[in-house]
Amino acid sequence: MLTLDFINVGNGDSILVRELREGAQRFAMLVDCGHDNLIRDDHPMPLDPRSRRIYAGDFLKQLGVTHLDVLLLTHFHRDHVGGLGRVLEAVTVGELLTPYLPPEDAGPLEPDGDNGLVKAARNVLRCVDLYAGALRAHPGRIAQKRELAGDRMERLDLTEELRMDILFGEPALYPRQKEVYDAAFQGERNGYDLVRWGKTMNVASLRQRLYYHGREIVLGGDAYAHMWETETATPCDILKVPHHASLSSTTRKLLHLLQPKTAVVCVAAGRPDERPHPYIISLLREFVQELYFTDAVDIPGLVEPQFHTSVHLEIP
Repeated sequence: MLTLDFINVGNGDSILVRELREGAQRFAMLVDCGHDNLIRDDHPMPLDPRSRRIYAGDFLKQLGVTHLDVLLLTHFHRDHVGGLGRVLEAVTVGELLTPYLPPEDAGPLEPDGDNGLVKAARNVLRCVDLYAGALRAHPGRIAQKRELAGDRMERLDLTEELRMDILFGEPALYPRQKEVYDAAFQGERNGYDLVRWGKTMNVASLRQRLYYHGREIVLGGDAYAHMWETETATPCDILKVPHHASLSSTTRKLLHLLQPKTAVVCVAAGRPDERPHPYIISLLREFVQELYFTDAVDIPGLVEPQFHTSVHLEIP
C-alpha cells in the first residue's frame, strides 16, 4: 500500500510518501519540509484554537518515522526548506535530492547584516541560508547528497512497485541558480542578481510524477501553469495543486491535460494574498471529484474548514 500525507505545515509544502507492507514501512520519502514557523511573520494572525498545524519534523516523530530513504527539495523558498532543520533532528536520510548543494565549507550568509541589499535580495539570501544552515548544523544525518543537473528528466525506481519521474523547468535555470548561490557563499552581494533570481525561483521548481499499481500522482511544487501545459502534463489520478492554488498555478488547459480525480492544495488558512484563489478553487471544483486542503481554509460558498494534521490518502 502507498500512503500520502500532505502535512498541514501551515504555509508551505511537505509531503510524506510511504510504501507499507502489512503495516510496516518499506520505503519513505519526504518532498519538501515546510516553513520554519507555523505562523508567517508577514500575516501573523492568531491561530484558530482548533488548528492542527504541525512542523514536518514533529509529524514524522508523531508517526514514528525515524528514517527517510529519500528527501527531495523542489526549490529554496522558505516555506519549502525552512523546516529542514527540524526534519533532520527527527530522522536520518538515505539520499538528499536537490537542485543545488552549497559548498562544503559554506558559512552563514548573514542576510540581515549590514549588506546594503533591498528586502527582496535579503529574502533570497535568507532562504538559502536556512537551507545551508540546517545542513551544516546536522552533520552525518544524510548519507548521500545528490545535486540534480536539471538538463533532463530523472527517472528513479524507488522500490519494486514505486517509480518516480522528476521534471524540471528550463534547463538553463539550474546552472544560473548555482552561479547566484555560489557567488553569495563566496561573499559577493549582487543585489540585482539576487532580486532577479528571487523572481525566478518558482519557475525553477521541480515537479514529480509517481507511478504505483497503475495509479499516477503528480506533485506540482510551485511551478506556474504556463511552464508545463505541454506533453509532460498527461492524465493523473492525484494532483498536488502547484503554488498553493494561486491565480497563476492552474489553468483550464492544464486541468484538461491532467484530468485529476483528486486534488490537494497545500496552503495556510487565512492568507491575505488570495492563495488559494477563489477562481482556481471554482475551476478545480469543475474538474475533480475530491478536493482537499491541508489547513482549515474557509471560503464562503466554496470551502468549509476542516481541521487535520494532514490530508491522508491511500493507494492499495
